[in-house]
Amino acid sequence: MGKRKNKQKKSFLQKLLITISALILIFILGVGGFLAKTYYDVRQVANKVSQPIKGKREYPVGKAKDDRINEGKPFSVLLLGLDTGDFGRNDLGRSDTLMVATVNPNQKKTTLVSIPRDTRTEIVGQGTVDKINHAYAFGMEGMALATTEKLLDIPLNHYVWINMEGFEELVDAVGGVEVNSKFEFKQDGYTFKKGLQKLNGKEALAYTRMRYEDPNGDYGRQDRQREVVSAIADKALSFEGVTKFQSILKAIENNMQTDLEWEDMWKIATDYRSSFYRIDETTLQGEGVMIDDVSYQEIPEAELLRVQNLLKEQLK
Repeated sequence: MGKRKNKQKKSFLQKLLITISALILIFILGVGGFLAKTYYDVRQVANKVSQPIKGKREYPVGKAKDDRINEGKPFSVLLLGLDTGDFGRNDLGRSDTLMVATVNPNQKKTTLVSIPRDTRTEIVGQGTVDKINHAYAFGMEGMALATTEKLLDIPLNHYVWINMEGFEELVDAVGGVEVNSKFEFKQDGYTFKKGLQKLNGKEALAYTRMRYEDPNGDYGRQDRQREVVSAIADKALSFEGVTKFQSILKAIENNMQTDLEWEDMWKIATDYRSSFYRIDETTLQGEGVMIDDVSYQEIPEAELLRVQNLLKEQLK
């Protein structure tokens, strides 16, 4: 799965990373009489979801704490989709989806890298080699950050996570989403026909969970996850979404967390907007292997070096 450049269509990154920031702009600049109330509501939610990093954190490549956003420099974010709340689960969960974003205001470009959840790598702070999605379960966002930093050999400045229950609530909050399935399949009691169809929250969650029937396995599932999140954000950032902002904020408030503070979100929304005019997306492509009866994605050295150099170039 190679790099895809898209200068016009909003990407998964833009939608997940700055959904709150974009909502801030829309609500504050475009809602007239609701100005004061909306500003208060959005800022209150932003402050609630902003939390310091939990879990053991090591900095194998250093300087991940630089105040790069305030200085207007390129910065990086680890994006996690957690399976906490997935079909009744309430444990700590694992990072079912992992992505790394670099945002470069100088080049007016953002780079988004999808990391297979079964990537075999060292779990920093745990002293084991395991699937990368286990890092969060072992040591929350701190260990997930450190492990991904070590794998990609870059500093990660911030994190954002959303759990699967929030994913479902967001779909319902915007009134459902439309997707275009490439083929017919069944998952969790639902049948998804080939072609366009509208999904509610539970259906959308099931739609993004299937991977075994997908010819591209987990990589196909990642594509469907991006499709649904993009559909959520398109509706959230539309005029219809503005009218439903209370439901959207409630879903975000209860199911999302980031170490980005209100000031960071505001600066991204105002000073980094041009960085999202061009979105380059790529996947860290692995090879399926079985070790001790466990399936992994082993990343070839040349492929890992390709992605490392790509991200380092963007972070300068």
